[in-house]
Amino acid sequence: MGFGFMGFGMLFMAVFWIGIILLAVWAVREFLPRSQATNGSASALDIAKARYARGEISKAEFEELKKGLV
Repeated sequence: MGFGFMGFGMLFMAVFWIGIILLAVWAVREFLPRSQATNGSASALDIAKARYARGEISKAEFEELKKGLV
């Protein structure tokens, strides 16, 4: 008696542990800082252009950065 629920219990435990693992993976990916340099999509000149466009640096600073990068 009671062996009919044994399969349900095993299935529930598997789903539980898979959920815990997925939650841990999500937390690590969500809360650890990401580096922009690792994706390789933006060069240093592109970053300088974006900073200049946002007004974070002046034209003189942009020209100086551009000379140093080229």
